[in-house]
Amino acid sequence: MATRIISGVPTHLGQKIFTQFLNQLEEKIKDASYDKNELCIETLQDIYFPNSGKYQDLIEDENVELGFRLALANLDPRNITFESENYSELDFEKFYKVKPFLWLWKMFDQSGFGHNIHFGVLFRKLMAENTFGSCGKNIRIFQDVEVSFGYNIFAGDDIVIHRNVLLDDRGKISIGNKASISDYVNIYSHTHDINDQSLVTCHHTDIGEGARVTYHSTILSGVKVGSDGMVGAMALATKEIRPHHVNVGIPAKSVRTKKGY
Repeated sequence: MATRIISGVPTHLGQKIFTQFLNQLEEKIKDASYDKNELCIETLQDIYFPNSGKYQDLIEDENVELGFRLALANLDPRNITFESENYSELDFEKFYKVKPFLWLWKMFDQSGFGHNIHFGVLFRKLMAENTFGSCGKNIRIFQDVEVSFGYNIFAGDDIVIHRNVLLDDRGKISIGNKASISDYVNIYSHTHDINDQSLVTCHHTDIGEGARVTYHSTILSGVKVGSDGMVGAMALATKEIRPHHVNVGIPAKSVRTKKGY
C-alpha cells in the first residue's frame, strides 16, 4: 500500500529531526559561556558541509583546497561585513551581540532548508527571539526577510512577515499583535536630508495591532499605520494611516473604512 502524503506536514521522523536540531541550537544559544560566533560556524557547517571535519583544522590546513577554505571562512560572521556596519547610528555593542544570529539567519535562508516552510518558520522564530529588541509569541517569518540592525525591531504576538520584506530598523520599528506584512514590503525608519544625503534622521515607524501592509507597498520613516488599518498593494504611505482605514495609491490616501466603522 502506498504511503499517504499529507500536504504541508513533514513525516514523523522529519519532525523529530527538526525538533532535535532546534532544541540543540536553542540550548547553545541559552548557554552564556558558548561563543555565539562559534555557534554560527558550527551550525552552518552542519548545514553546508556536514561531517567535513574539524573547522579550525580544515581552515588552517594549506593542503586543503583554497576554494573550500574560502567557503569555510564565509561561515564565520567575524569575516563578514554588513552594509549596516557603515551606518553612523549603529550601536556596536548591541549589533555584535546579534550579528552571529543575523548571519546564521541569512545563510540558512540561502540553503535548501530555507525553502522548507515548516522548518524555516520555526528556525526564524528562534532567530527573531534572539535578534529583535523584543519578540512576542507565534511569530511567523518567511524566507529572505532583510533587517538593518535587528535590535531596533519590537514585535508583538501572532505576527506574519512574508517573503522578501525589508525592515529598515536604523530607527525603531514596532509591529503590533496580529499585524500582517506581505511579500516585498519595505518599511523604513530613517530619512536623508534633501540637500546633504550624509545627514540621516531616524524615526519610530509603527505598524499597529491587526494592521495589514500588503504586497509591494512602502511605509516611509516615522509613519504610523493605525490599528486594523490597511495599506493597499504598491501603495506609498507618507503619513499616518488612520485605524480601520484602507489607504491606496502614491501617495497613499484613504478610500474607505472597513465594515462596521
